Formats: sequence, C-alpha cells, structure tokens
Amino acid sequence: MLYAVTSMTALGLGLGLLLGLAARKFHVETPPVVDEIEGVLPGTNCGQCGYPGCRAGAEALAEGAAPVTLCPPGGRELALELAEITGADANGAADLDGMEEAEQMVAFIFEDHCTGCTKCFKRCPTDAIVGANKQIHTVVTDACIGCDACIEVCPTEAIIHRTKPRTLRNWYWEKPDLVPGDGEMRISA
Repeated sequence: MLYAVTSMTALGLGLGLLLGLAARKFHVETPPVVDEIEGVLPGTNCGQCGYPGCRAGAEALAEGAAPVTLCPPGGRELALELAEITGADANGAADLDGMEEAEQMVAFIFEDHCTGCTKCFKRCPTDAIVGANKQIHTVVTDACIGCDACIEVCPTEAIIHRTKPRTLRNWYWEKPDLVPGDGEMRISA
C-alpha cells in the first residue's frame, strides 16, 4: 500500500513538472490588443460573426481580416468601440454609415409545439433557455442574444425570432427629428 502511494505521488509530481516546463517552453505570446478586443466582445461564443468564438474573432479583427462590424449582438456601439481600439476610425477604414441600429432579436418558443427534447437548451451559449427533459421550455429574454443556435436544432420548429419586448430595463424615448425653420427649432411630425 505504501509503495502504491509513493509511486503515484512521484508519478504525479514528475508529470506535473514536465507539463510546467512544456508550458514555459512552448508559450506563445499574443498581442495585447487581442486581449483588449476580447474583453470588449460579449464573450458568448455564439458564432454569429463567422468565427468559432470571441477569441478567434478578436484575433481576426486584430490582424485586419475582419471588419469592426463583425459582432451582430454588440450592434453599433460595440463597432464604434472596436474601431477606437483598432484605430480603424482614424484610418477611415471603419465605415459605419451604412450600419443601422437593428432591433435586437430574441428567441421565442411556442410552448404548444415544444416537446421538451432539450436540444435547444444544450445549444444555447448564454443559458437563456429554461426547462428540463420532457417539459416545456421558455426563453429568458434578458439573457438571449438572438443567435440562431436554438432555432437550428429544434426538431419541431417551435422556436422563432421576435423583436425584444420593451421593458423598464431596455425602454427609451425615441429621439425626435428637429427641423430648423423661422429661427426656431420645431419637432417634425
């Protein structure tokens, strides 16, 4: 018994030392801008940008292989922040004029069509779907980012996209269009 404990301890220490040395020898230094870009991205790894995760999207953006508008859940605000970090706005490479602020979409589950298969539950990157096996599922709209992961795997087509409902958390006043005329500003109709 003592021999087994001693040999397992020695084996664990030896392999741990070997892994530590390998980690130091083969360490790859990444540019700090990649870490900064990844910190700004949502971090949900939803894949809407066309890259396998937020880290890969940040690396592509730092290399200049992806536009600053690569993250649909982030919207225009994130694109402006990414342009500032990468310096694309100073170079004129950030063309945000054509980018409109799209309404945020969230998943909606028709509960009478849901069979409780949990395929959507397992694919959701933000854990926005609540439910259990063979029970009806529902979506927590505050957590949903509107990716298509759950829609793609639903066998009964019970999930669709809807615009995010307005609540006290996301409600805002519409900005009025001001029209100059006769020396004063009026709100246009």
